[in-house]
Amino acid sequence: MSEQFRYGVIGTGMMGVEHIMNINHIDGAAVTAYADPNDQSRSNAASVTSEAVGFVDHREMLDSDLVDAVVIVTPNHTHVDVLADVLATDLHVLVEKPLCTTVEDCRLTIERAAGRSAITWVGLEYRYMPPITRLIDEVEKGTVGDLKMLAIREHRFPFLPKVDNWNRFNRNSGGTLVEKCCHYFDLMNHIIGSDPVRVMASGAQDVNHLDEEYDGQRPDILDNAYVIVDYDSGARAMLDLSMFAEATHNQEEIVAVGDRGKVEAFIPEMLIRIGRRGEHYIGQSEQQHVIDPRIKFQGGHHGSSYLEHLDFIASCRSGSAPVVDLDAGLMSVAMGLAAHKSIAEHRVVEVSEVL
Repeated sequence: MSEQFRYGVIGTGMMGVEHIMNINHIDGAAVTAYADPNDQSRSNAASVTSEAVGFVDHREMLDSDLVDAVVIVTPNHTHVDVLADVLATDLHVLVEKPLCTTVEDCRLTIERAAGRSAITWVGLEYRYMPPITRLIDEVEKGTVGDLKMLAIREHRFPFLPKVDNWNRFNRNSGGTLVEKCCHYFDLMNHIIGSDPVRVMASGAQDVNHLDEEYDGQRPDILDNAYVIVDYDSGARAMLDLSMFAEATHNQEEIVAVGDRGKVEAFIPEMLIRIGRRGEHYIGQSEQQHVIDPRIKFQGGHHGSSYLEHLDFIASCRSGSAPVVDLDAGLMSVAMGLAAHKSIAEHRVVEVSEVL
């Protein structure tokens, strides 16, 4: 590996450019190449990384000897094939969420990665949002006691336009509860620290994209849902998603409750609130703003992508295990698929059914 950590970015749409801009702010790292078959996407990349070499075909970039690691930021349904090309090399890789759109493709990817010495990392960067990191720390050190309930609310704006409108259809994205909510299922699994057992969900497409049509087809992506997950530890988690709720104060709210107290994280207020039973009562919780002084670029995810890249580079250089591995990526996808199955079939779904 060169002294400078050299990145190649595969897929330079909105999120690809976001990754490039984060990397631009990291000392000792640089984007030296990028690849995208779309002319406008390559032009967008060139506008933020003038010294990098652009490729139409990512396989030519992989053969160029210009990069130490790649970031895959292509449409979800292409991940499995692009990963196959990257995993056949000795390059490190960070693949944006979701890992793949099906359990079968996730398992195939895990098989292909077996035995590699290079790092394979799944981009579930919400773990790195400073208030969420603090909440995780508080749960781990016992502030809430025995964790019983975890609630996650995301009230946000509709899906943004993407190249060729690929994200308007479940067949491309894996469905909203995979595409968007794998972040939250990963947080549930990580914070609760036990295996999800069953999923019950209710959701629909009620407001967004109803008047859109692409090649004679109307979008079929959900824009709201409730999802409840039972864990083998006895804990339970809930997701409350609305994608027509941009008229809100906080986009994300995460609440962990145990037998000794409660911890809440609020984004973008970047607040943490801590209440301890026997010490605090309603309206008396502690409140703190949470910042991470290491963040040099906030980007669209409150600095979490920047922090994720710092850990990714450190893991690649040291050979330590990835913080977010392929198994975590698989489970976050499986839970989203179980939730979609629950909605479609109007029943509780055992996680084992999709695994």
